[in-house]
Amino acid sequence: MSQANFLNRQALYLRPDPTRVVVRPFKPTTEPKDLKPSEKTRANHIVDRVLALDEETVTRQLADVLENFEGRHRNLLRTFELRAAEMEAALFNHPSFTKAQSQLAGAYFLNEYSFEASALFNPSIVPHPDQGLAPPGGLRFILSLRAVGEGHVSSLTFRAGTITKDGSVSIDPTARLAATSKLPKDFDAAIDQPVEVSFDTGDISERVLFPVTAAQSNGIEDARFVLFEDGDQSTYYATYTAYSSAGIRSELIETKDFLSFRMTPLKGSAAVNKGMALFPRKIDGRYAMIGRQDNENLYLIYSDDLITWNGGKPILKPLWPWEFVQIGNCGSPIELKEGWLLFTHGVGPVRRYSIGAALLDKHDPGKVLARSRDPLVHPDVSQREGYVPNVVYTCGAIRHGSRIILPYAVSDTYSNFATIKIRSLLEAMEPVA
Repeated sequence: MSQANFLNRQALYLRPDPTRVVVRPFKPTTEPKDLKPSEKTRANHIVDRVLALDEETVTRQLADVLENFEGRHRNLLRTFELRAAEMEAALFNHPSFTKAQSQLAGAYFLNEYSFEASALFNPSIVPHPDQGLAPPGGLRFILSLRAVGEGHVSSLTFRAGTITKDGSVSIDPTARLAATSKLPKDFDAAIDQPVEVSFDTGDISERVLFPVTAAQSNGIEDARFVLFEDGDQSTYYATYTAYSSAGIRSELIETKDFLSFRMTPLKGSAAVNKGMALFPRKIDGRYAMIGRQDNENLYLIYSDDLITWNGGKPILKPLWPWEFVQIGNCGSPIELKEGWLLFTHGVGPVRRYSIGAALLDKHDPGKVLARSRDPLVHPDVSQREGYVPNVVYTCGAIRHGSRIILPYAVSDTYSNFATIKIRSLLEAMEPVA
């Protein structure tokens, strides 16, 4: 099976970098099963040991910590102090810390986490909110990526880049440092409700959206970002999969500037599944999604309030051999004058994932006008090895002029880009009777 001849793969590889780290809370969990309420926990024992050190030793130990870690994180001493304050709820009464004791104690309840040590994949792409640096005829963009580190925990990381007039793609240099978001002061991870997080850092590649709620505890997966237009209002939304030991569900990110984010659980029968993708505008006054509900087929789903999604109409089923196992969407539909261009993935023999496309009616997206008989992108011999072999996947493409810019992941490990001529793609698709 040959690659589509109108698709141009670019050699722009985004690979996981284990040197990029954040500091995460560490709380000792291996307590004795028969511990009585009056007995001290391991956390208390650590604090007792810090308090037993003389002032000179505290100063020397803190200096050693800074020598090892200060250049790897911003505002590290302040981070230590804040972590010590967070731990107070888990500690017995103890003598007041000096500032240095607080900083040293806080350091014992943090650990570094290499958030993209294993994989950097499943990208989606949207226009940058600031086009001031875009070249003539070009476009600035933001790319979201799923990063995977120790324990297969997924988070979201970002890159900025540029598309030139002729469709060439470049990525801005990645910041050396990285940081997770700030949480509200009264935040409780166990409460199942929307949460707003924010960042102080200036470079977008420093920002890591790490799981913060119980429902996200094992990962924030496969964000499908889209720029949503509603009259004169523009908002970035992303549907993603929240994964915990209890199961999965779909949630929604909302942001205007990629500095502040609101994460909201979706409700309804359709929200218990993976892979929902929001249309970039309302259809007949209602929000619309493409999603999979039965592990095989794609559905069109409507909502009046953006949060509650029930029911749905099946519109695409496996048709060609490369998608016989199941199909799914590859991000939000892209509006063309000919209709809604929807990239899809299909799973074929030996669980091989490939990327195809369908064209939906612009006024009635429940009507399929055409679809690709053969995949546009499939794992070739040079791009099939990785964490999960034989997979190419994307969470969203973007239109620029006469081309589609398609970021895609290879074998759940790293990411690359391809460009597609829209006219050639539409001509290659097979009409649906």
